[in-house]
Parts: sequence; structure tokens; C-alpha cells
Amino acid sequence: MIVASRNYCKFYFDSLLFGMIPNPSNQILALIERLSRLSEAEDWANDLNPAQMAALRYLAGANRFSRAPSHVAAFSGSTRGTVSQTLRALARKGLVTETRSQTDRRSISYTVTEAGLNVSQSGKAMTQAIAGLTPDQKQAVQEGLSDVLRTLLATRGGKPFGLCHQCRHHEKRGDGGYCRLLAVNLVQAEANQICHEQEPA
Repeated sequence: MIVASRNYCKFYFDSLLFGMIPNPSNQILALIERLSRLSEAEDWANDLNPAQMAALRYLAGANRFSRAPSHVAAFSGSTRGTVSQTLRALARKGLVTETRSQTDRRSISYTVTEAGLNVSQSGKAMTQAIAGLTPDQKQAVQEGLSDVLRTLLATRGGKPFGLCHQCRHHEKRGDGGYCRLLAVNLVQAEANQICHEQEPA
């Protein structure tokens, strides 16, 4: 009787949320959107809003070639104007520093400060929930969401922004690496950072 009641409640909830005949694609989309809202709700901390926290986390994980306002905008799907305001707010709070190119003063990049790094690494309930999945579940979720992201980016003409060591231009050399595209040597830590030039191997 209890099992039947639970099944009815699930059917009733699904019917309200997705219509009388639930569509798997719509169900997945609804789950992603709800998870996103719950995650953003946690980001209203440390005197930051979700957009500022997202930009800070991106910069904390991006390599030295991928920290311009245009890179943050492309990664987040925001406009450059909105991102510029977000980055200036982070700078005022002492969480990032702005650096202008010596050769082109119009070229700006941002570096996360120690205070900003501490804020970007603050724990989230979402991270703990994901950690509770089995290895097989984590792999399935990661592969499925990665496929969705690649399809969406291909439709919109966006860049993947993947990890350096997973790029076809990356070459392992000793303790560090080498980027054949930019013709520069890389330190070990950069292999696991996000690059805007990344092309899947």
C-alpha cells in the first residue's frame, strides 16, 4: 500500500511538472534547471552574487592565456559589458587583480588573489551531493552532460573551454608540458587548467 502511494505521488508530481505523458528530455532539462537554481542560491555568500561567484570560479581554474573579459563572457554565455561590470566588482572587493598588456593597453587579464582563491574554493552542498554518487554514476552523469554541452556549443558556435592536457595541441614534456598551438612551455599545474584554445584530442 505504501509503495503504491509513493508511486502515485511520483506520477502526480511528474504529471504536474511535465504534463500527463512525461517526456524524458523535458524531465532532464527540468532537473538541470532546478539544480542550477539550487546551486546559485548557495552563491549568495561572501558579499557576492551568482554571476560574480561563477566568474571568480572560472578565473581560478583558467590558465594564463584565458583570463580576459572576452574569455569569461564566452565561457559563461554572457555579454562582454555584463562581464566587465562583474570583473570590476570582483576587483573592488579585492578578489581579483587587473593587469593590462604592456604592448596593447586595451588588452586586460585578471588574476585571482589569495582571498579570491579561498572564496572560490568554498565548499558547496552540490559538491557533496555529487561526491556521494558511485563511480559509475559520476562517469555516466559527466559523459551525458558533456555530450549535451558539446551539442549545444556546436549549435551556437561556442568554444569547448576544456582542460589543457586533454587538448590535441598539448604535449607532455618532463614534469610540465608544451603547447604546440601557442609554442610555449607549460608548468605542471597548467595541464589541469581551463584553456579557451582547447581542442579535444
